[in-house]
Amino acid sequence: MNVGIVGLGLIGGSMARSIKERTGHRVYGVDLDGETMSMARLCGAIDGALDERTLPQCRLVLLAVRPGAAVQWAREHAGALSPSAVLVDLCGVKRAVVSALTPLAREHGFAYVGGHPMAGRERGGFVSSTADLYVGASMILTPDPDTPEQVLDLLRAFFLDLGFAGITLSDPEEHDRIIAFTSQLAHIVSSSYVKSPEARRRRGFSAGSFQDMTRVARLDEDMWTELFLDDADFLLRELDELMLHLDEYAQALRARDAGRLRDLLRDGREKKMAAGGC
Repeated sequence: MNVGIVGLGLIGGSMARSIKERTGHRVYGVDLDGETMSMARLCGAIDGALDERTLPQCRLVLLAVRPGAAVQWAREHAGALSPSAVLVDLCGVKRAVVSALTPLAREHGFAYVGGHPMAGRERGGFVSSTADLYVGASMILTPDPDTPEQVLDLLRAFFLDLGFAGITLSDPEEHDRIIAFTSQLAHIVSSSYVKSPEARRRRGFSAGSFQDMTRVARLDEDMWTELFLDDADFLLRELDELMLHLDEYAQALRARDAGRLRDLLRDGREKKMAAGGC
C-alpha cells in the first residue's frame, strides 16, 4: 500500500519511520522544510516526495500538521486524491477539522476519518521522531455513522501494525471534551507553574515532582495556541473547575484549617485511586 504523509515533524516523521520499520508499505512524504525532506530521504523514512504524481497513487494519506494547515492542504489537494483513498488527520482537536473535512470528502468521493495518536515527546521536529513513538499508545479514531466498515478495518490493521496497543473510537465532541482535561489543561498548568521566580532558584531542591510538573512546559507555542483556541469552550470549563479546587486549598491554608486540608487531600487521593491507572 502507498501511504502519503503531510508533515514530517515529530508525529508525521515517527509515522514514516514506524511504517518503514514495521510494514512493507511505501511512504511518500512532504514537508515545507527542505532540510527535513533531505533527512527523511537519507534515513529511509520516506521512499519519495508526496507530489502531484504520487498523491493519486496513495491509498492512505495522513495529515500530520496543525489543524488549520490540515484543512488548507485538504482543500487544495482534495481533487487529486483517488476516490479509493482514505484521508486521516492526526490533529489534537477534532471538531474544527472534522466539520471542515467531512463535507470535502463527500464532495470528492474519498473516505475521511478523524484521528489522534495519543503519543508525543517534549521536543518536536523530525530529529526527535522515532519508530517506537507509538508502541503501546492508543490511537483515537472519530468515524461518522456513514464510514464503511472496510475503511475502519483497514485503519485498525494499519495502526495496530505500527505498535499501537489499541484503537479507541470516539466522536469529535467527546474527543475534544476529554482532551481538554487530559492534555490541554496539563500543558497550561505546566506553563503556568514554571513562571514562579522559584523555578530559576530550584537547583538542588527539585526531584521527580518538579520534573513531572514541568515536562510539558517545553511546548510549541504556535501549535498549542491553535489547539487551545479550537477547544476554548471545553478548556475554559476545565480551567474553571481547576481554579475552584485550587481556591479550596488556598482557603484551608489561609485559615490554618488542618482538618479541611486533610479532607481535601484525602478526597484527591481517593479520586486518583478510583480513576485507576491514570
